[in-house]
Amino acid sequence: MNATLLAVALSLVSAGAYAAAAVAQSRLAGRTEPGTGVLRMLGRGAWWSAVGLNAAGALLHVAALNYGPLTLVQPLGALTLVVAVPLGARAAGRRVGRTEWRGTALTLLGLGALLLTAGGSAPHETLTLPEALGVGAATMAVVAGLSRPGARPGLRHAAASGITSGVASALTQTLTVAVTDHSGGPLLSWRLLTVALLVSAFAMGGLLLSQTAYRGGLGAPLAVVTLANPVAAAAIGLALLGERLQGGPVSLVLALLGTTAAVRGVTLLSRAQARNADPGEAPEGPAPVDPVPSRVVIGSPRPAAVPEPVAVRAGGVPHP
Repeated sequence: MNATLLAVALSLVSAGAYAAAAVAQSRLAGRTEPGTGVLRMLGRGAWWSAVGLNAAGALLHVAALNYGPLTLVQPLGALTLVVAVPLGARAAGRRVGRTEWRGTALTLLGLGALLLTAGGSAPHETLTLPEALGVGAATMAVVAGLSRPGARPGLRHAAASGITSGVASALTQTLTVAVTDHSGGPLLSWRLLTVALLVSAFAMGGLLLSQTAYRGGLGAPLAVVTLANPVAAAAIGLALLGERLQGGPVSLVLALLGTTAAVRGVTLLSRAQARNADPGEAPEGPAPVDPVPSRVVIGSPRPAAVPEPVAVRAGGVPHP
């Protein structure tokens, strides 16, 4: 099989695993009281189910990175939205609204346009030790800024999660290329050990940040994660790994149009989340069988003293 097609196929299956993990994380976040400690979270089977799904998605993603460049593999993570939005809505006992469909479609179309501009050659360059350390330091500074208390914490934590996961993917590609291409130097070196530690830290950090982001619902935060991830990875690929856009100036225009469409999609998903969270707004489309109102995908239970909607009690199940 062609290396590019293999990278695409692995990315598709990886996106499905990540989507199921995102829905599982959202349901867990909805049942978890604010301030719950990490140790208590680790004792829940639902948490480990989400971790297992994320691990499967990550392994498939790592394999895809061995066959395709960051600018090709990372945007395919947008397919997580295609699966996660209807899957989460079904778990919550409701139908996906028109605004959510429009937001998802625009996000996918925008990222699809970005995908068309990506190069298709297999990766061959890796980050040097100073480059890896510089990328790690810059990422930690950005995440620290996004994690400060303030307005829209869900979207800011989602952006931090997407950036962290995208950087982890870029660093992972350095590991995979170095391991499969022995001419790049010894396998056990300070450079690769440092990169491996950074990958572990950023991968776990992205998982915890996404768990926090999904507390207010899945739609908009997942869209932000899906958008920020390929942008961060592609920036590293274009700036440090010698990757290039196809088509010259035309590809630049297409990339800008794709970015605009994706941002519009994120905005629509954010509005849908706010409308479904407000009990005074009429729901979109036919009402769910269970008359209890829900949030955009899976709502979070509230304390009894607060007169807000509670989650639909339904069975069912983040990234890079």
